[in-house]
Amino acid sequence: MRKTKIGNKSKEDWILDILKVIVLSIVTIITVYPFWNIFIISINDATDAIRGGLYFLPRKLSFSSYLEILTKKTFLSSIKVSVARTVIGTPIAVLVTSMLAYALSRRDLVGRKFWNLLFIFTMYFSGGMIPDYILINKLGMLESLPALILPLAFSAYNLVIMKNALESGIPDSLVESAVIDGANHYTILGKIVLPLSKPIMATLTLFYAVGRWNTYSDAMFYIKQNVSLRPLQLKLYYLIVAATESIQGSVND
Repeated sequence: MRKTKIGNKSKEDWILDILKVIVLSIVTIITVYPFWNIFIISINDATDAIRGGLYFLPRKLSFSSYLEILTKKTFLSSIKVSVARTVIGTPIAVLVTSMLAYALSRRDLVGRKFWNLLFIFTMYFSGGMIPDYILINKLGMLESLPALILPLAFSAYNLVIMKNALESGIPDSLVESAVIDGANHYTILGKIVLPLSKPIMATLTLFYAVGRWNTYSDAMFYIKQNVSLRPLQLKLYYLIVAATESIQGSVND
């Protein structure tokens, strides 16, 4: 049985392409619509938005919410804090993780199994927030920018990812030949291991950067008095809480 062709494609190929377009279009709409809905609510009058029923277009166009937020000095300082903790904290975290992953990937490391189990143990069990707070307090880092950077400078999960990548991607013979040529571990790490590990380093950079940009719970505990050091996410959290309480109060009245 001969297939009917339309142009360079058969009829079945055209039907399959149309189905792909329909399915991908539906998936795209489902993915994009929540963001669009949030956007139209943000450019709608805040009092009118409480009524609900905003789905595709705003009822009362208003940019007062954006003006109210962007004209606040504390909001602009919060953006600077979030950018600073991300720009400074991400390279530190990637460097610390890379150095530790390289050490744990070496088969001649003394107590290698013990150290691996020790770091994996922290993925399942931790001291909790109270010991963390006591430690930050004893170190004198409360109400300071280092409290938002240094405690997050390491992730055991990311360590395991990079360690496995180094073990599978860096041949032992390459490291051994560098040692024979007189290279120390810092030279091997900086000139051999890291240049050959750019894909995993890019992945960890993304993980750390997104994590630092989104987190706000640490600032909620460590930054109480110094309002200028509150990151953007904590500022938005307080705005949402205040707006929710206001809406609930108006509904109860």
